[in-house]
Amino acid sequence: TAWMLLLIGQALLVRSNNIQTHRRIGPYGAALAIAIIVIGLYAALFGAARAGGFIGVPIPPQQFLVVPFFDLVMFGLFVAWAIARLNDPQSHKRLMLFATINILEAAFARYPVELIQNYFPFSNFLASDLFILAIIAWDLVSMKKLHRITIIATALTLLVQVTRFMIMETNAWLGFANWMMGHV
Repeated sequence: TAWMLLLIGQALLVRSNNIQTHRRIGPYGAALAIAIIVIGLYAALFGAARAGGFIGVPIPPQQFLVVPFFDLVMFGLFVAWAIARLNDPQSHKRLMLFATINILEAAFARYPVELIQNYFPFSNFLASDLFILAIIAWDLVSMKKLHRITIIATALTLLVQVTRFMIMETNAWLGFANWMMGHV
């Protein structure tokens, strides 16, 4: 919630041309991003290590841990990249949006519609990907082409979404997951 409020607030500050305040708040946003990663990783490890694993998730916890782990990795990657691109507003805003998209999956997974949860188990990924389509549409309407960051961030996000399901049952991932869970 804090991240979403920050994202909306920062966008409104830029829209109202209050760039100085936007920049003053920025370091607090970076601190919030670090807190999200640390708390999110702890919560994911705690959920995986608990008896019965993640609530309402039929996948073994060591395997499912791949989802929140890589969501947080991608979130951190895009936030760090956005910070590195502070002097390029078009890249910065897209990277912040992609950071947010990568943590939206968890919110959509908790959407309490039984029909969706029972018959469309991966709809949370598709729902967050609709926001990628919105960025693509924005680029095409506003610039008549895709921004370089949109292309790279879309490819990375989709690659990770697919790849994590390919590695979740590997011995390498399960060993890493068990090692991480052993620290909670």
